[in-house]
Amino acid sequence: MANPIATAMAEAKFSAVHLEMRDNYTPNDPQFRRYREGLRYDPNDRPEWFHYWTNFAGEAIDRGVAMRRARIVSEPVTEYIRYEHHVTFLNVAIGEQVRWLPRRLAADIALPGTDLWMFDDSKIMFTFFSGDGDVVDREWTTEPAVVQLVKNAFETVWHRATPHEDYVLK
Repeated sequence: MANPIATAMAEAKFSAVHLEMRDNYTPNDPQFRRYREGLRYDPNDRPEWFHYWTNFAGEAIDRGVAMRRARIVSEPVTEYIRYEHHVTFLNVAIGEQVRWLPRRLAADIALPGTDLWMFDDSKIMFTFFSGDGDVVDREWTTEPAVVQLVKNAFETVWHRATPHEDYVLK
């Protein structure tokens, strides 16, 4: 089965935004387990496992698709968020813009109920997770009121958030 994000990225014309709002994802992810065991990545050497992302995301960015990722996180951060912060240099290296927003600074923002991708300001993929952080379902929508909610929420988060290179983990 094709990766729905890769497919949407291949079809994107000008933008892809990703809003992440969980403090834990996929606890059995092999890379996260290796991080927990002490492995740290060298910014000068992209690990093999990351190539799947650089292949389709990098191609979209090279075509001119602006890719922005905003992460709303609790502070102090979880071990998983420490891991994400550590590997974010890989996203930045291919041209993705990443920002971090402490959850307390998002308290007054009307946010969607789950993480999402939005492509070309018109097509949204919501991702639903188990309590442990594993993906259990995805749902697409182009409903105008939902698109507007997501656009407003993402832009508000984006403007409040700190660029990756300036965000200090707490």
